[in-house]
Amino acid sequence: MSDRDEPRSRSRFRLRPRTSEPAAAARAAAPSGDDTTGPGEGATGPGDGATGPAAERTPAPAPAGAARGARAARLGRLLRSPARPGEPLFAQAPKAWQRLLPFAVAAVFVASLLPVTVVVLTDAYGAGGGWAGALGVAQTLPLLLAVTRPVRAWAVVLAADTVGALLVLGSEGLAGLAWPWTPMGIVGYLLVMVCLGLREPVRTLIGVWLATGAVGVVLGFFHPAVTTNTIALLFVLSGALLAVTGSLRGLGDAQQRVAEQESISEAERARRTLLEERARIARELHDVVAHHMSVITVQADSAPYRLPGMAEPVREEFAAIAASARESLGEMRRLLTVLRSDRADGAGGAPGTYGGPGGGSGAERAPQPGIGRIQQLVEATVRAGQPVELSLAAGADGAAPPAVDLSAYRIVQEALANVVRHAPGARARVSVTYDAQEVLVLVVNGPGPNGATVLETAGTGHGLVGMRERVRLTGGTLDTGPLPDGGFRVAARLPLNGPSEEVS
Repeated sequence: MSDRDEPRSRSRFRLRPRTSEPAAAARAAAPSGDDTTGPGEGATGPGDGATGPAAERTPAPAPAGAARGARAARLGRLLRSPARPGEPLFAQAPKAWQRLLPFAVAAVFVASLLPVTVVVLTDAYGAGGGWAGALGVAQTLPLLLAVTRPVRAWAVVLAADTVGALLVLGSEGLAGLAWPWTPMGIVGYLLVMVCLGLREPVRTLIGVWLATGAVGVVLGFFHPAVTTNTIALLFVLSGALLAVTGSLRGLGDAQQRVAEQESISEAERARRTLLEERARIARELHDVVAHHMSVITVQADSAPYRLPGMAEPVREEFAAIAASARESLGEMRRLLTVLRSDRADGAGGAPGTYGGPGGGSGAERAPQPGIGRIQQLVEATVRAGQPVELSLAAGADGAAPPAVDLSAYRIVQEALANVVRHAPGARARVSVTYDAQEVLVLVVNGPGPNGATVLETAGTGHGLVGMRERVRLTGGTLDTGPLPDGGFRVAARLPLNGPSEEVS
């Protein structure tokens, strides 16, 4: 009588590690020596199931300086965020007051510069009251337009400043005054330069800067000898502001493109991971399906010999069944050849997988593991230095169909590999129970001990993807997530009667 036939209701045993050295823990990343996953498979990062000592630490409250730094960083991100044509500055800000901030700043400048411009043009430059009021409005009100349409605002302000310079050219008492650009005009013009630099491309900024210099050069031919020349001052200051703000916008554009590429790469990586895991599951299930197809073929071929006196139509029916089964088995083998073609040369495979070191043709011919080998898996993990407690229901391996049997083993294997990678030395519990409807697989680990060396701090996410695909294959459910004490839990329910039509 084999051990499986002995009458027992449930076996529960506890295995203790023989060593706890970090080097031994590294070997547990592939707990079983037969058909195990490689180092790149089954890893989960901090965002998808990583556990470790870092989960125990409670972040200290940020000081006031850090809070101010965070606010400055948010403001910098808003300045670097590119705006689409016709969209106001800070339009992508999360708060309403932040979106209104550019208009408020422009309004403050308008309210400050408008009366000062009118008074200075009237009293100092000797312009008439009507002209002074018109020029003051033309030079300041476009600052509000610069928030959304900076190029149009720049054209209006430059034209108004040029007209103002020509208007006061014949006035008396210009000695010592700034010309052609007044101090108020310079302040408003520089604000427009800031809006331009944060919104427009480099080609537009260069054109604006050159146009500013060209207008200044033309006005320089009419420059009165008694005034202070401000042509070079505006040209240098506008160029500096355009360079700084244009660099900020270019940095924001580059960061946005990088973020878009990262999101695309992450989506492609997740899709590739999913497809690789599905191909791997298909390769493993080939052995299960091929066994059943071979049995059908043998039964159909041997039926005329086992059941003598069979009518000729019945013989032909059995022959047709055997031929269809053989054809299906051949098609499935050709499909498997396609799935394994990327690793047929033995390159690029992870250790223990198809095509990888130690996973050649011998591994392909080896039978697929199941619930009955979970005990060996746990023992190998314990020998590597990871404390694991196992509770295995008697008869669970015989009660589960092949697909559920293989899925349960792989889920436990992936979960233990993640514990070794992200929480080395943490105590783990593995429980496999079953009833008439389903098999319940539960793997729970606590937080890693302080000072333990975490083998991996970020993973590729293959582990949880593989678990979800295997549970979906059987029509079950998977529940994973961190625990309040810093550990992690993996719970899978695998129905024994197969997936429903809706799941399929």
